Parts: sequence; C-alpha cells; structure tokens
Amino acid sequence: MTVKDILAAIQSPDSTSEDFAALPLPESYRAITVHKDETEMFAGLETRDKDPRKSIHLDDVPLPELGPGEALVAVMASSVNYNSVWTSIFEPLSTFGFLERYGRTSELAKRHDLPYHIIGSDLAGVVLRTGPGVNSWRPGDEVVAHCLSVELESSDGHNDTMLDPEQRIWGFETNFGGLAEIALVKSNQLMPKPDHLSWEEAAAPGLVNSTAYRQLVSRNGAGMKQGDNVLIWGASGGLGSYATQFALAGGANPICVVSSEQKADICRSMGAEAIIDRSAEGYKFWKDENTQDPKEWKRFGKRIRELTGGEDIDIVFEHPGRETFGASVYVTRKGGTITTCASTSGYMHQYDNRYLWMSLKRIIGSHFANYREAWEANRLIAKGKIHPTLSKVYSLEDTGQAAHDVHRNAHQGKVGVLCLAPEEGLGVRDHEKRAKHIDAINRFRNV
Repeated sequence: MTVKDILAAIQSPDSTSEDFAALPLPESYRAITVHKDETEMFAGLETRDKDPRKSIHLDDVPLPELGPGEALVAVMASSVNYNSVWTSIFEPLSTFGFLERYGRTSELAKRHDLPYHIIGSDLAGVVLRTGPGVNSWRPGDEVVAHCLSVELESSDGHNDTMLDPEQRIWGFETNFGGLAEIALVKSNQLMPKPDHLSWEEAAAPGLVNSTAYRQLVSRNGAGMKQGDNVLIWGASGGLGSYATQFALAGGANPICVVSSEQKADICRSMGAEAIIDRSAEGYKFWKDENTQDPKEWKRFGKRIRELTGGEDIDIVFEHPGRETFGASVYVTRKGGTITTCASTSGYMHQYDNRYLWMSLKRIIGSHFANYREAWEANRLIAKGKIHPTLSKVYSLEDTGQAAHDVHRNAHQGKVGVLCLAPEEGLGVRDHEKRAKHIDAINRFRNV
C-alpha cells in the first residue's frame, strides 16, 4: 500500500467512509523534517543569515502509532507559518527540547521524542483512521486542523483550553505535523473543510485566522466592537490580513500599517481606507539599538489622528514586538488595549510605562486560540465572511524555499504547500458559493 492509493481514493467521487476505513495504511510517508543532530548548524550566525533551505529536509518517515482520541489524516495541502521558520533556524530554542519534555509525560507521548521533527501547524485533508474514543469523525471526512494540542487533565484548562498546563502547538511543540503526506492529530483539532475552497486555500487560514480571531474579536482578547479604531501592524501579512478582514467585517475601522505601496494596495482591495506606509513615511522608532525616539511616536500618533478624524486607537493588533511596541503603547487611547501574540522583531519589549499606567491602558497576551474560537473562525471562512489570503503555493519538495521566503518577508499573506494534492485547484465541492467569492479568494494571488 502506498500514499498513491490513498490519493486515488480521495480523488474518486465514489469513495465511501467504509472504503477509506478499509484502505491499508502505508508503513512510511514523506514529511518535512529538521534533524536533532543539526541544531547547532547556524551557531554564530545572525538570525537573518540563517537559511531554512539548509536545515529543512524531505524524508521518508515511519507511520506513527495511532492512540486514543487521535486521528491519522491524509494531508492534501499545508502552509508555512512563522513557527516553521523558528523551528528551521532553531530559534529562540531548538524544538527538540519541546519534544523531549512532551515525551516524558506519558508512554504514548514518547512517540514524539525522535531524532527528527516533522513540522507544520496547518492542514487540509481527509481522515484515514480514528483511535478509540473518537465518535464525531469518520474515515473519509474532509477536514482542516487547528494547531492546539491539549491534554485537559487539569482543571485549569476547562474554562479556556488555552490555559491547560499541557497546552502545546501541534507541529511546533509536538511531532507529526502537517507539512507531510500524513499527519497525526488529536480529534479535537479537527474542523470541517470549507466546501468552496481548494485544498491549499482551505489549509492556509488555520493558525493565523484563529490567532487573529482570539486576539482581536474574542472576549479572551481585545473584544473588538463596532466603531473601534484598530491599529494593525503588517496588515497585509499572514496575521494582519485576517485582522484587517475581521475589523472590516465587524464594523470596526482598521488603520493598516504596511511597508510598501503594493501592500497598501492589498489592504485597499480588502476594503480598508486608512493606510500608513511606514517605509514611505520614514518612521524610525529607535534612534539606536538601545534608545527609542518619542518624537517619532508622536509623529505616528498625529498621522493616525489625521486618518481617524482626530480619534486615537482603541485596539492595537501587535505582533512585530520590540521594534514597534513602544509606539503601540504610546498611540493607544486612554483605557485602550494593546493585544500581542508574537515578537517577530524581538522578544524584549521596551515602552514608557507612564503612558500605560497613567492612561489606564491594558496589555493582553494572546496565543493561538481555543477549540471554540478556532471553530468560530473556521465557520466564518466556510460562510464566505472571511477569505483565505493565499498568495503562492509551493510543492512539498520546495518547502525550504517557502520557509526562506517567509523568513525574508518576501511574501504576501500566506504561502501554501501541496502535500498529496498533485496540483492546485482540487477539492472544491461547492462551485456556486465559490463563484460568489472568487475575487476575494484570489485577492492575494492577483497581486
């Protein structure tokens, strides 16, 4: 039995759940990996000089054992997120430490502690097998997966599963991720594949869409409401492109910060009107490596008020981190909220606390999303209210180049990866719904 037989079953319109359940599983499959014995390969290099193309491998790996509450999924397509870049350049830590710690938690978890790490935190595909205790999903179901892996044996996670002490990001802090022909997930990671999207389009939103939903919309994040002025850094990027859509769909006013006219045009095509091209306007928030420039914060705040009719920012959608955080705190209105989910320009943030405490502002940390938030975010995709921001698609063999492009910020929106899917455009079930939204679906491809 080979993965080609699985692909044939997926492509056949006559395949039933029973057919998929009867398919013999292959002993091995192709997967994108990093290797434990190469974790020091970039030692001494600056972050920008570390090249994912050198550390990412396409290997033939053995099929993992299926445990209770889990599913094996044939992966038609996946995508590259920034956590795949971090994994590939072994920053800020090697992910093998995550796998070792997870492996110590139980006999079943030992499967994850391997000398290779199969990466990837998105997928769209078809369920092949389910383990004991799985009742909601069957072989043959077309699914996408969110990346929250939880154990839920502690009470801490039962109000918000993101607070589970054993919360991990699948494909980053666990093994058997989505950049592969087959993936191992917990069944409570699965959600229905939006039927008007192709495999690669359906795989693209997962991590970033859910992250943006929690950070901006959910009560666990900023709790955005109609009329809010929302400052969105990197508004045409992987995260920001979804934040921009959520702001527009929710009646808020996005103020989109971008770094080029091309990216400004993307924001306009989504419906945004207030746009700041930080490169063209020359904002330099740091005088040198250790000193920020409050005059630039003030100039930035003045520009924002010009775009909002004199109003300040209610919510800042933060993810660049060190480079922008001081400015973000400053420009937020009294009583406003800075919500942060990443630090792609550096983790050690500096800001003037007088502007936080004396103006009663809040900083909220936000990390991925719980199952309910991910489900709601995916539901909006399925209803055509929010759209994928897929710009380019790579083959599984070219994943290293895809990660390199994301590392260099040489991409728009999201970049996809075909895994089992032999070409783009497959997997669409509702062509009528697709036709209604085709311009929005292709928005980032047409740039």
